[in-house]
Amino acid sequence: MNKYAIAIHGGAGTILRSLMSESQEKEYRAALLASLQAGNKALENGGTAIDAVEAAIIVLEDNPLFNAGKGSVFTHDGRHEMDAAIMNGKTLEAGAVAGVRNVKNPVKLARAVMGHSEHVLLCGGGAEEFAKEMSLPFETDEYFFSQQRYDQLLEIRDTGTTQMDHSAPNNKKFGTVGAVALDVHGNLAAATSTGGMTNKRYGRVGDSPIIGAGTYANNQTCAISCTGHGEYFIRAVVAYDISCLMEYKGLALAEACHEVVHKKLVALGGEGGLIAIDAKGNIELPFNSEGMYRGMKKQGEEYWVAIYGV
Repeated sequence: MNKYAIAIHGGAGTILRSLMSESQEKEYRAALLASLQAGNKALENGGTAIDAVEAAIIVLEDNPLFNAGKGSVFTHDGRHEMDAAIMNGKTLEAGAVAGVRNVKNPVKLARAVMGHSEHVLLCGGGAEEFAKEMSLPFETDEYFFSQQRYDQLLEIRDTGTTQMDHSAPNNKKFGTVGAVALDVHGNLAAATSTGGMTNKRYGRVGDSPIIGAGTYANNQTCAISCTGHGEYFIRAVVAYDISCLMEYKGLALAEACHEVVHKKLVALGGEGGLIAIDAKGNIELPFNSEGMYRGMKKQGEEYWVAIYGV
């Protein structure tokens, strides 16, 4: 029996103690802990890594603090377009959705695509039609409405720019949420979910639902979930690149993560971070931004959550 482990993230960026009230910090820490507890419960009961990452993500999608599910940011048209992906490291099966509206938990839809269709990625209205066929829950626009998120849209709606998560222009936060896990059977899984960018247009899709860019899992190497400026993560094929460095160059997880996050991404101008776990249960949580909402739990060890950089 393998020792199980799970790691989560709730976004990265310019996250500073000076910009966070004590009550806000407590809220974020409590939310991260709740997500870890949900994922860990699945694992300690003998559940699969897929079960664990889905359970952890659902908690974050249901919390308006994070830019995923209920807390998703507004598009230029004043709507919510959400993306999500999930991947099974044992079989390399994956499911993803992009630009879906009113689906309460996009990660559930991504898993349904993986398990109940012959496809990997569905988008827009077609993905929503499939969600209805799968009897997945939908919510009204009011469920996703947040005055704070809407105010952010109004602030930049006519500027022609986009904004990451719920931050001020000089206070960037990449609000994607993600989870990676190793179960007692030795299998890895990864999942990622996001509401994208405030004021995004033209059906823009980031790295989160792109297998190999923002999400990847392979039992032979690692499971990865990314958070950052999606265009850079797509161009750098970040998640798969870490796996490749391990598979073809024999790098350890920590070495591969450092090479991609602190060298390759930085050289491109890409900011953000990721969570990673390998088949031995090693966990890495690298980021090149000021901070990253993150946490982990290994079998037999205490829960651990953090927000800021060193």
